[in-house]
Amino acid sequence: MAEQKNVQEQDINQLLKVRRDKLKDLQENGKDPFQITKYDVSNHSIDIKENYEELEGKEVTVAGRMMFKRVMGKASFCNIQDLKGSVQAYVARDNIGEDSYKDFKKYDVGDILGIKGTVFTTKTGEKSIHATEVVLLSKSLQILPEKFHGLTDTDTRYRQRYVDLIMNPDVKDTFIKRSQIIKEIRNFLDGRGFMEVETPMLVSNAGGAAARPFETHYNALDEDVKLRISLELYLKRLIVGGLERVYEIGRVFRNEGVDTRHNPEFTLMELYQAYTDYEGMMELTESMFRYLAEKVCGSAKISYNGIEIDLGKPFERLTMNDAIKKYAGIDFDTVETDEDAKALAKEHHIEYEERHTKGDIINLFFEEYCEKNLIQPTFIMDHPVAISPLTKKKPSNPEKVERFELFINTWEMCNAYSELNDPIDQRERFAAQDAAFEAGDEEANHTDEDFLNALEIGMPPTGGIGYGIDRLVMLLTDSAAIRDVLLFPTMKSLDK
Repeated sequence: MAEQKNVQEQDINQLLKVRRDKLKDLQENGKDPFQITKYDVSNHSIDIKENYEELEGKEVTVAGRMMFKRVMGKASFCNIQDLKGSVQAYVARDNIGEDSYKDFKKYDVGDILGIKGTVFTTKTGEKSIHATEVVLLSKSLQILPEKFHGLTDTDTRYRQRYVDLIMNPDVKDTFIKRSQIIKEIRNFLDGRGFMEVETPMLVSNAGGAAARPFETHYNALDEDVKLRISLELYLKRLIVGGLERVYEIGRVFRNEGVDTRHNPEFTLMELYQAYTDYEGMMELTESMFRYLAEKVCGSAKISYNGIEIDLGKPFERLTMNDAIKKYAGIDFDTVETDEDAKALAKEHHIEYEERHTKGDIINLFFEEYCEKNLIQPTFIMDHPVAISPLTKKKPSNPEKVERFELFINTWEMCNAYSELNDPIDQRERFAAQDAAFEAGDEEANHTDEDFLNALEIGMPPTGGIGYGIDRLVMLLTDSAAIRDVLLFPTMKSLDK
């Protein structure tokens, strides 16, 4: 086996040497492709096929990577792959000249070519380009994976996304669709009068979510700072400042593990709207998800892993306690103390920490019994105050808050509140979070004095929401893992 591997490596090394020798020969003959600075492209591959009747017999220029070549004496065929797909070119010696044809025969799969020619249909019925000019724009010195099998090793795919995009058209389609999703989010929010803003990534106090931050040192100020874990607290400052509808789409960073739905750096969108509440955020969310599905997927009914998910119907609404009652048969509205809640957790083998309150136990029961059942779009509402430090309490029940999470396909898709705008209440919640941190909760928030000052200036009643963009892209592209929708996911160094 080792001997076979050595032979394969020798063969590959020889092929790589041949490519470098070809480049050296081109350079010595004044044909260095890396000296070319531009090439005017008139059409993409798919444009030619879709507009064939208009373009037949007319001159076009295309550019892209040669993915196939078949030499047949004085005439050859090749396939050029560009952003939108691929198109065949017919390359004949009598049309491009003897010297150019001699060079073309030496070009390799993977080289980037510019081709000028007229649009026609071959005898086999394939819409093609009859080349009158072939220009080598870049020499590929590496060997692409074997085309028939493609690039299938997931570790290599994620580490060398550039090769993955070349070899797997579905991957390219996913990232084109990701861009469309973000564009349509902006269009939707623009239609509702929202303003896109940018807030700091390096912060002294990383608040707004329950997560452990990354820490770094700012040399110029000689201060330790953190990478943001949320967008919330700065966006709320802007609501205080009178910007009534704001949103940001940006990277946030959480010092946590990697799995199919989590990456330490990911794209979050948060938006805040003055003079509305979590009911307003539910309406906006339902409308936006339906809009995105129709715009990007062509229908409000989408398929994920073979399961139809209907974003066209009104989303179900359940309180967190009602969901637990439905799926676990336990009514936490009748549980009065932390001790009673812990006794239930022991009875049902739910692991908890001594510092946990009844609210924490409710959340643990929800995660254990309910999330796995939430396939169709479902708003889970009215969370315990203990797990919602930035949320307004329900006037009718101060143990609960005006909060919801949207679940689709068992995933939490967003988290929304009627935002807490009482600075005195907020200070008390921060104090409780500080105490939780001292008790060992590394994901607890810390008191943010400047944010409290902003609330004392006065924040209007406000609805706010955060969406995990990567998870939304997974849903709308039927992608199995978050790494499939991140161009360059976090990977362990090969040196480790």
